[in-house]
Amino acid sequence: MVRGSETGPNRVPVRRRGVWIGAAVLLSIAVIGALLLPKGPRDPMPFDDPSGQPRDVYQARQYVAVAGTPWAASAMERVLADGGNAFDAAVAGLLVLNVTYGEAASFPSIAPLLVWDAAVGKARSYVGVGTAPARASIDEFRARGHDVVPKYDIVAQLVPASPDVIIELLRKYGTRAFAELARPAIGLAEEGFPVHRAMARDLDFGFFERLGFRLLMPYNAEVFTQGQWWRPIVRGDRFRMTDLARTLGNLSEVESSCVRGGGARDDCLLAVREHFYRGPIADAIVALHENHDGLITRDDLAGYEGRWEEPLRGRFREYEVLTNGTWTQGIVVPMVLQILDGMPLRELGHNTATYVHTVVQALELAMADREAWVGDPEFAEVPIGELLDPQYALRQRERMTERAFGALPDSGIQRNDAGVTGFRPRTSRHRDILARAPRFGRDTSYLAVIDAAGNSVSMTPSDFPQSPMVPEMGLTLGIRMTQFRLDPESPTALEPGKRPRVTPHALMLLRDGTHVMSIGTPGAEMQTQANVQVLINHLVFDMGIQQAVDAPRFRCLTWPDSFAPHDSEPGVLELEATLYDAIADDLRALGYQVRRWEDWDNHFSAVGVVLREGDLLIAGSDPRDATTAAGR
Repeated sequence: MVRGSETGPNRVPVRRRGVWIGAAVLLSIAVIGALLLPKGPRDPMPFDDPSGQPRDVYQARQYVAVAGTPWAASAMERVLADGGNAFDAAVAGLLVLNVTYGEAASFPSIAPLLVWDAAVGKARSYVGVGTAPARASIDEFRARGHDVVPKYDIVAQLVPASPDVIIELLRKYGTRAFAELARPAIGLAEEGFPVHRAMARDLDFGFFERLGFRLLMPYNAEVFTQGQWWRPIVRGDRFRMTDLARTLGNLSEVESSCVRGGGARDDCLLAVREHFYRGPIADAIVALHENHDGLITRDDLAGYEGRWEEPLRGRFREYEVLTNGTWTQGIVVPMVLQILDGMPLRELGHNTATYVHTVVQALELAMADREAWVGDPEFAEVPIGELLDPQYALRQRERMTERAFGALPDSGIQRNDAGVTGFRPRTSRHRDILARAPRFGRDTSYLAVIDAAGNSVSMTPSDFPQSPMVPEMGLTLGIRMTQFRLDPESPTALEPGKRPRVTPHALMLLRDGTHVMSIGTPGAEMQTQANVQVLINHLVFDMGIQQAVDAPRFRCLTWPDSFAPHDSEPGVLELEATLYDAIADDLRALGYQVRRWEDWDNHFSAVGVVLREGDLLIAGSDPRDATTAAGR
């Protein structure tokens, strides 16, 4: 008998025992070493963090901006002060958000966009979300053993969209060079910025979580733990993104070199796009996918393009409510507002139990329609005209009940004009462990601006480092494929070349055909809910915009989460503490389950708003996050 292969019911092979003992010793050494290593701040920076702080309403007369971090708002203000327009400022702000809130709104992922062109009095939407790779199909995922798109996996990555958004925005409306507008982001990425509260919360891992992160995605961990996985992220510590700085610098040099060679502005901007989608960056993305059994190919990148489109439009009182197409969930906001339009909301009383119940039921009816019909309009037969018809909203209103629905109601449209039957979401037990793993990074950020000429931008960039980043480039391609369903009957079913129905969406309001407001927020399933609540606070209850943003919020969990594994909690409401303490018992009496959260927790989103009131430009910035206003 060979002693090294000895086995039995209570024995482990000697050789295998040695491996396990060796591994345990190495792990013990690593743990002990890590425990003895320094864990405090490496290079603290003075910083007055706006997160959680009360705000005064921000007023200006020339231009105004709001963004998810103070550095992004400051970058936008500097562009405007230097004579740039709203579109230039939005690009500068976006790139700074990609640095200073990169775990929530990464370069080069998604950036849904609305613009208002004051010169012609016209709003346009840009499709700022990438497509599924040509190899991505339900059959492909099922063959890999998935019943939902898994998090923490390279197969969750869409073709990137924000470089296309940036170049098309600058070509169509901008006046400044990409290199000039990228300079603030590059400087912050190289020199560093203080970790703000939202970032510290997003990256607040325990020791073993950091170790797991290091083992699962080593380059991501290198970037977001600054090369020291054992050390926790500390608020106020200096944070750098040097690889991303180099990537943005290379893109800037492509444009500058083209200009020095006598190239026209458009040609030099397109050279930047070419460098990303067909050049060295594309090569690096393709190599990553080839090395990790991913799906994105050179053809997927080379063939990618966004497009301009007409915004979707609904009405609330005297306002037109504009949002992106049904490749986002934005249509829910005008649908909800039209259901509520004309109802006696003031008489119900702000944030009373009856008022909350009324708004929640309008949300649930609209979300039932979202689940049944809303998806990429190039692939799904979406009955947009009927969904936004005020007469349909009246019929939906008649379905509201005195007590909680309990479960998500059926769509009010059972079959569309093309004879397609609406999708009814099904609940199931998912076997994908990674689909149920907790999500790190925060969903999305926001920026908006109005310039001196009256132009405006509303943009909702997003995505987080839960799948492998592109090595040595600092690029996060995100996990937006998790917002597809692997159910062929769903309007957001995965198909090659299709866009998922993403949660981020931009909003604008017009009155008498003229722009008066841009508004948006991060927050996944909370985005539509926060936008609706702030708009009603302002437009119905006559709150000033900062008061409307500050007011306590509620959150409904009845419908399926857009992210895999698409769980729901029918009849559950979450409330900020002030609201919970006032009406929780009354809501329970109406049939809801109710949970308490602290006031101004960013679980309830972080709304940014810019608007025009007479000669004043006004901004509201949410204290639930680092959202900041700036202007002159």
